[in-house]
Amino acid sequence: MSGSAAVRRETVAVVGAGPVGLAAALVLARSGVPVTLLESRTELATESRASTFHPSTLDLLDELGVAAPLRRQGRVVDRVQWRDLDGGVHAELDYALLAGATGHPYRLHVEQSRLTPLLLAELSATGLADVRFGATVTGAEDTGDGVRLRAEDPAGRTTVTRHPYVVAADGSRSVLRDLAGLPGTAEVYPDYALRVVTETPLDELVPGLAALSYVRDPRGSYSALGMTDHWRLIFRVPRGTDRDEILAPDAVRARVERALPGDAGRAVRVGDAHTYRLARFLLPRYRAGRVLFAGDAAHLTSTAGGLNMNCGLHDAVETGRALAAVLRGDPAGESVLDAALDRRRSVVETAVIPRSEARTAGIDGPAGLPAALAAVRRTAADPRSATDYLFKASLLDVAPRPLKGDAHADLVSQAHR
Repeated sequence: MSGSAAVRRETVAVVGAGPVGLAAALVLARSGVPVTLLESRTELATESRASTFHPSTLDLLDELGVAAPLRRQGRVVDRVQWRDLDGGVHAELDYALLAGATGHPYRLHVEQSRLTPLLLAELSATGLADVRFGATVTGAEDTGDGVRLRAEDPAGRTTVTRHPYVVAADGSRSVLRDLAGLPGTAEVYPDYALRVVTETPLDELVPGLAALSYVRDPRGSYSALGMTDHWRLIFRVPRGTDRDEILAPDAVRARVERALPGDAGRAVRVGDAHTYRLARFLLPRYRAGRVLFAGDAAHLTSTAGGLNMNCGLHDAVETGRALAAVLRGDPAGESVLDAALDRRRSVVETAVIPRSEARTAGIDGPAGLPAALAAVRRTAADPRSATDYLFKASLLDVAPRPLKGDAHADLVSQAHR
């Protein structure tokens, strides 16, 4: 990135103050582009949502200055493990295999609500961001050379602003997607998820249990994720199964006791149990005129593998960089922007969705389980195959490359011009 390039000082609107919107706004502001960030909530979201950050994403968050403080709040996961219900280990992979490919050869477990305040603080520090909470977008008119946005505050007052581009990062129920008349119906998977949360340290009850464990057994399968102060057990439940029955305290207790070896399950204190749907969705194109889509507004995937939010953050970085190139007057700016958006969509279609769905191998019953476990064992036994598995599971092959050296320094310095 050339330090002498002039940036047009028009204000880009970013709609949505989740991780994706904040990251996109920060990339733009660090490139010298003023941004207006509109969020319908009156404050940052605090509920528990995505909780996995992959090495490729941590590399990009490091570029944005938030990886280190985020790591201090999370749990570093250095291995992934496949187990049976009796406590036996089918296979294990060590993230150290990625040491030559990333500055963060581990997976980080921490709630996304810990990331958003860090991004907001960095964004505010640029001096180029107007952050408006309680601003609900109610209209968007593409004028050919820009977008007229209409927004309403909690008191019902309406404001109209004009922007050369709008980044829609307003989630799976995107208002901007609806205003553009784009399709928004997701394909629901044939099962849904039951998440059981416990503060009981499961790795003390189950010797050798990794903080990322896939239990695959003919008698039942689930995933176990260790956080800093709790564990999450995630079960797949066939659609059509009565949710009230699944969530009944005795049913949850019985499921947990079956899930852990020996008498370990009896010692688990269940703190919460809830269900959520699983669906896939992909916009046919990531732009409608001068409105650009990123994150959940553009795609949804199965939660398996923890890929969707990571992919959304990659959208934010790549789209933000390309949009900054347009506003710098780069002669190839629009083509660069279109190529970036097409690439982001292709990543979801050819990598994220297939890999996310592959993570559920062996949970649909015993028929395909032996073959799935044999494949896992072969992968773990071959360092090259194991590295390739972790490389792709971490999206390192399809993520934007982090800027380094002079390019990174120049990106940061432009915010203060």
